[in-house]
Amino acid sequence: MSPALAEVAWPLARAGEALEALGRAARLSTASRSLEIPPPPAQLGDSAGLSSWVEATAAWLSLEAEPVSVPYGDVATFVRGAGPVLMDLGNEDHARFVALLGGKRRSVVVVDATRRLREIPLEELVGALRRPLEEGIATDIDAMLARTVAPRRRERARAALLRERLGARSASGCWLLRSLPGSPLLHLARHARLPRLLAWLGAASTAEYALVLLSWWAVAKGALQGRYDTGWLCLWLLLLVTLVPLRLLGGWAASRFAIGAGALLKARLLVGALRLEPSEIRHEGAGQLLSRVLESSAVETLGSSGALASIVALVELAMCGFVLAAGAGGALHVALLALAVAVMAGLAWRSYTLRRDWTDVRLAMTHDLVERMVGQRTRIAQEPRERWHDGEDQALELYLLASRAADGASVLASLVPRAWLLLGIAALAPGMMVGSPDTTGLAIALGGVLLAFGALQSIMNGLSQLAGAVIGWRQARPLVGAAARTDPAPAPAVATSAAHAATGPTDNPDAARVLVDVHDLRFGYRERGEPVLRGCSLRIKIGDRLLLEGPSGGGKSTLGSLLTGLRVPSSGLLLLGGLDRHTLGPDGWRRRVVSAPQFHENHVFSATFAFNLLMGRDWPPRAEDLEEAETICRELELGPLLDRMPAGLQQMVGETGWQLSHGERSRLYIARALLQRAELVVLDESFAALDPETLQRAIACVLDRARTVLVIAHP
Repeated sequence: MSPALAEVAWPLARAGEALEALGRAARLSTASRSLEIPPPPAQLGDSAGLSSWVEATAAWLSLEAEPVSVPYGDVATFVRGAGPVLMDLGNEDHARFVALLGGKRRSVVVVDATRRLREIPLEELVGALRRPLEEGIATDIDAMLARTVAPRRRERARAALLRERLGARSASGCWLLRSLPGSPLLHLARHARLPRLLAWLGAASTAEYALVLLSWWAVAKGALQGRYDTGWLCLWLLLLVTLVPLRLLGGWAASRFAIGAGALLKARLLVGALRLEPSEIRHEGAGQLLSRVLESSAVETLGSSGALASIVALVELAMCGFVLAAGAGGALHVALLALAVAVMAGLAWRSYTLRRDWTDVRLAMTHDLVERMVGQRTRIAQEPRERWHDGEDQALELYLLASRAADGASVLASLVPRAWLLLGIAALAPGMMVGSPDTTGLAIALGGVLLAFGALQSIMNGLSQLAGAVIGWRQARPLVGAAARTDPAPAPAVATSAAHAATGPTDNPDAARVLVDVHDLRFGYRERGEPVLRGCSLRIKIGDRLLLEGPSGGGKSTLGSLLTGLRVPSSGLLLLGGLDRHTLGPDGWRRRVVSAPQFHENHVFSATFAFNLLMGRDWPPRAEDLEEAETICRELELGPLLDRMPAGLQQMVGETGWQLSHGERSRLYIARALLQRAELVVLDESFAALDPETLQRAIACVLDRARTVLVIAHP
């Protein structure tokens, strides 16, 4: 390691402090409290153990660390533009990690071990990342070049040969730092530089319209004087040429804002969808879930375009006010413009309320249509034919009335710019009737009226798009709100030790084998008056094979969901390896306990069979992961299915692919749970669809593969 890197590197024992210092320097974390950063464990194991510890420590610091691998040829580009990044150079423990804040053309800015910002040469950090990949190759290349290439050309030849030989290799040990997706939206927007982009857009639009007015003033000056001077024409041409970079700047700012806002919203919605509790969506049909997706897309497209159009139109209206004040109409024109804006705002609000009501009616029809399509077979079998279309005429009548009202309000609001044009021109009539009218003032006023007409039309379009975004927000708001839910992250030592809870030392040999301890558990659904579980107590030890039987509605599946962390008990004690859910965190709990829920709560996704099997493991899968998945499938008697499918594990399945039978789906769910290698596997009615012979083989596979099993079944 070069002396410059050694001065700014962090030791392994202070890797957590490096993460915290880098997060604060980049203003990523929203946590205001000071944290005592725990050192990494003495034995981290392989690189996977170090990566798990870094990710867990970042989560504990309210940050997100994403491990990345960089191709050899892209290392320089990555270092120059990827900050903030924590980099593991793989050297001795006292000088190992570099906290990269950002890069420049020839240098990079890092946070050193004293928490100060330092600037070091770019090539030194790039060379340090590439050096482990070049071991064993660089020496041979240098020896060959020393014999065959002139000294002045050796460096370029060496770089080209290394890129050719090492193009397939990647440098690892880098973690991109980001704010958590559940952080406040304003904080995320500031970090994405969205306010700065809006400021650039506003400044560019203001300067653009100012130059437009100056260019027209230069042309009008010559026209009113009855002659065109070469100087005025040159000024006009120069102003028009200056408009080009300003419009390019405004377009760049607008496109960057739209991309950044769209990416932020997509990430927020995805995280929110993953954090929704099952109880929040179990009563929603496919139509309601579909409407959330569609309206969420409308928020992104209409919100960004409407906001940008409104900002530009407001700038244009402000410029029009100055022009009208300087024209022949003066204060009268300014007052009429203010009145037009007020009337348009009122009509836009009325149009919004009627459009909101129309959207509610439209979504209700969409929900009903999707539900009818999903349940078409059941409806044909159970409902008389004469009742298939009950209520459709009434729904169409409501839709027609709501559409007429919304369209009428929109048409009325669109007439405001035209009314302004008529009033603005009419206000110029007194000035035209005098004996010697002020032609300059009249020309300025007429130009201001026309500019205001275009601005009012633009702002009307922008308000219409914003109204659509606000209406769509009503459907997307539950997802955005769910993303803001934060569970305290577990301590890094707990989060990175999968067996910590079950194998910790103790003086009691029986207690050492206890995996799950349930005492006086109580849980009830909101829609029910009486709790489903009352005073439930249970102890599961490592290696147990338990069968939980009971009548329908007795709380078996509810207990299974509590054990897997899908639901939180109302009261009582629930421990996993002696630790509660708050200590382990939701992710840590679900890594240790997995389940194969009942059919109505489990799904086959429209993807490959391998994805459906290994979605609980690291992705993309390694060769040994695919081999293990196929072995378990054959033990569950899914071998004939794999042999029939043309692509085997890579065959597309689900609604748009290969259709699986009821029994094949149930065994897919069992294999999915077993492949996660959890400490406890909960199987809820997983064997109900299997014939006796297949059932015997499936049970044998589960007993052989799962460390601890809880099977839920009817008596």
